[in-house]
Amino acid sequence: MARIVQKFGGTSVADIDRIKAVALRVKSEVDKGHQVAVVVSAMAGVTNQLVDYVDSISTLYDAREYDVVVSTGEQVTSGLLALALQDLGIGARSWLGWQIPVRTDDSHGKARIEDIPSADLIARLETGEVVVVPGFQGIAPDNRVTTLGRGGSDTSAVALAAALKADRCDIYTDVDGVYTTDPRIVAKARKLDKITYEEMLEMASVGAKVLQTRSVEVAMKQGVRVEVRSSFSDARGTLVVDEDEIVEQELVSGIAYSRDEAKITLVKVADRPGVAAGIFGPLADANINVDMIVQNVSDDGARTDVTFTVAERDLEHAVATIEKERGEIGYERLMSDKNVVKVSVIGVGMRSHAGVAKRMFSTLAEKGINIQVISTSEIKVSVLIAEEYTELALRALHTAYGLDAD
Repeated sequence: MARIVQKFGGTSVADIDRIKAVALRVKSEVDKGHQVAVVVSAMAGVTNQLVDYVDSISTLYDAREYDVVVSTGEQVTSGLLALALQDLGIGARSWLGWQIPVRTDDSHGKARIEDIPSADLIARLETGEVVVVPGFQGIAPDNRVTTLGRGGSDTSAVALAAALKADRCDIYTDVDGVYTTDPRIVAKARKLDKITYEEMLEMASVGAKVLQTRSVEVAMKQGVRVEVRSSFSDARGTLVVDEDEIVEQELVSGIAYSRDEAKITLVKVADRPGVAAGIFGPLADANINVDMIVQNVSDDGARTDVTFTVAERDLEHAVATIEKERGEIGYERLMSDKNVVKVSVIGVGMRSHAGVAKRMFSTLAEKGINIQVISTSEIKVSVLIAEEYTELALRALHTAYGLDAD
């Protein structure tokens, strides 16, 4: 007998028929004698509709009331799934975030989970009851409802699995696992049997949409075994595990990309101490995340160009923030570009093999693709290129690193 947390995303619970299908999938685990807790997202499209309702009332809304509204999507799904399970003769009960409680900080709209008391839930699981929990929501120290940000149901599931000391956390979605790259673009992409937490974290952070970044962080910190599976088939998915569980590491595990990028270049900035703080300090104060950064020093050493990237949705806000500080920063002009994409090569095998970056740069050069910005980590090399070359770059790199399926 195992204790399992199952998480079903919006497409998995998109309508009543799919909710009933999810109930049958949960029942199959219960029939095997397993203890099962289920975390659900809102039905597909519901959260977007709720956000639109809020925006139609006020563009400068109170984030506390925003959370009250948008958290209701998961509440509906959890109640419906509990009813569907009961109709199958399974003892089930839904528990909202504030009832458990899922304790978070008070950062409304992007709260972080701090604690999930588990004794009562474990007691219910041990009686055979299926516990159904709405993802994405919690409760702040002042007892206000909070939400965890988009994709937060993944984080809810992994955090619940850690609190329950579950043997596994199954993330059911509309894909059947983690692929070496996007199979919609590269026909020869193949599904991975296993991937390390670190690789999955890098892939999630640079554009892979399979798992939300914070959920992978929690899984890695708490040692939660995660399996990404399809809601629409019984095939095994991809296990996200500790590096020790993978006997022989590939040099590169995958190629990821992100279109949610925008580039800003400040031309002829004074090359003096404090100028970087003058640029990036105000952006941090405005809650704008900066990703890739490159600085070029001019021949005379007096002026420099600074290029960096932000999320595309933050571009206008970032430009306005920088222009407000123009007098302090002292740049000649600002240029911005939305037509860029970040492509990343990821693999823990990079730690012990040289030449990964060289192969990436050579492959792109052979295809006539110019690299605008480069950033690296211990197991990742990322480049910024023109968006029009996305598909060509992915296919070329996938082949260059020997990832094509036979």
